[in-house]
Amino acid sequence: MALLTLRHFPDPCLRETAKPVTVFGDELKTFVADMTETMYAERGIGLAAPQVGVCQRVIIVDVSENRDQPMALINPEFIHCDGEMMMMDGCLSLPESYTETQRYSAVTVRYQDISGETHTLEAEGLQAGCLQHEIDHLNGMLFIDHLSPMKRQRIEKKVKKDPENESRRHQQLIPPLLFTNKNRR
Repeated sequence: MALLTLRHFPDPCLRETAKPVTVFGDELKTFVADMTETMYAERGIGLAAPQVGVCQRVIIVDVSENRDQPMALINPEFIHCDGEMMMMDGCLSLPESYTETQRYSAVTVRYQDISGETHTLEAEGLQAGCLQHEIDHLNGMLFIDHLSPMKRQRIEKKVKKDPENESRRHQQLIPPLLFTNKNRR
């Protein structure tokens, strides 16, 4: 396993719509393991593939108390959302930025596992919020897009002024397009 390099706002990769995974194999399994290791190393509870420069529909979440139950969701999509809640939201791609956002309190997600098998997950509370946050990444959205323009601008300004974030932005990586059938039209 290897640690992957995180992309930070305003990296354009974070604003792209991720493409569906169509090839399930060893390369995907390795990538999921690397994403999981990276998420834990960064002390996150979720990570989406675009955050590490891969524009594919892959997320990892682990909201378990002992941080020992990671879930990989491939090609996740909401099939039901219900209720409302406010939750404290932050993002590994917007370091040290936290604010309350409104989310659904319960969601049902259809996804594939790393073998391509389809499953359904019902989630509430923190897990529901985490799933919404990570799936937003797959759609080119950040949690700041749920905020008022004034709050969003304040966070954007703070992140852009951070000298450590500035040096991260200069790390130019070419986003690979993995796990798609190249012959598919």
